Amino acid sequence: MSTVQSVERSLSILEILSKYPEGIRLTELSSQLGLAKSTTHRLLLTLMHRNFVKQDERSELYSLGMQVVTLASSVLNNIDIRGVAHASIVELAQKTNEVVHLCIKDDDEVIYIDKVDSDRTIRMFSQVGRRVNMHCTGVGKVMLANLPIKEVKEIISKKGLPQFTPSTITDETALFEHLEIVKEQGYAIDEMEHEELIAAVAAPIYDYNNKVIAAISIAGPNQRITKERIKAELIDLILETSHNISQKMGYLGKTN
Repeated sequence: MSTVQSVERSLSILEILSKYPEGIRLTELSSQLGLAKSTTHRLLLTLMHRNFVKQDERSELYSLGMQVVTLASSVLNNIDIRGVAHASIVELAQKTNEVVHLCIKDDDEVIYIDKVDSDRTIRMFSQVGRRVNMHCTGVGKVMLANLPIKEVKEIISKKGLPQFTPSTITDETALFEHLEIVKEQGYAIDEMEHEELIAAVAAPIYDYNNKVIAAISIAGPNQRITKERIKAELIDLILETSHNISQKMGYLGKTN
């Protein structure tokens, strides 16, 4: 096994483990890797020695170790937008008593770089560091709406338009029509398109070049994030917050 091959396989292990926060068995992991269990186990032992992977003694499930958190925190702490936006999204979460996310586009996906929980417990897919497709979330759609059409087509070609719920937009023409509306109104609504029973409203964040560099969202159960509440309260709040953050990033444009 060459050094490069070992690194490639080790990175693949970390990528797979990131999708299983509660852990995965050796058999399933080796199957996804397309490697023998003995080979996978050897790689895991090395990663465990460096604290990139841990194994639960009782369940024998493998999951990401604290060294990954350390490295991720180092990267996140050096992302200016996160530090600039944090106080604003905390305030927004307090005003709405709902979960607020801060996301950026990375490798043609949405990645959550900050999250402020509400006082009301809710089980959601989102967590800092998690990646999702762009077409099925409010934050992803506001970022797509501000990209050149050619780039959006390239993302669709690369990532596809997979369906996550009955509400997911899976038709390219329908998506482009939807993105036109999003761009015109300056915000996007996620109507349970990625997670069933979870709705959200999202708005873009601009930098000094008038370029969309991130997005924020207010998310929660569809019983609370209703169309009526979005229209009456949440749109104004999220646009105000996104504009304030944009101004701190040097944006000189007007509010929506």
